[in-house]
Amino acid sequence: MYAWIWNRLPGNALVRAFLSLVLFVAVVAVLFKWIFPWAEPLLPFGDVTVDNGGTSSVQPVAPGATPSAGASAKSSAKPSTAPSLNGAALPTYVPLVPTGVAA
Repeated sequence: MYAWIWNRLPGNALVRAFLSLVLFVAVVAVLFKWIFPWAEPLLPFGDVTVDNGGTSSVQPVAPGATPSAGASAKSSAKPSTAPSLNGAALPTYVPLVPTGVAA
């Protein structure tokens, strides 16, 4: 397919390389401008099946609202600086090669 496109582009190799770069940028621009936004609602990116065992220690609070009276004192404390994803702690780094072993 690429050879077919290359053979149909006019000019010498330098002109063909420039035109193929322009063609590539145009295709990427069309994909990001119209194709991907159209296809995004059709894809199941929001269908999450992992739910942390059905329990969560984080209770969502609406913006501008105060935590309910049943909330623990920890919720009013300074937020943790540890990285998290929706309140669940992210996994820590585990090296593939054990420490002290030469690769």
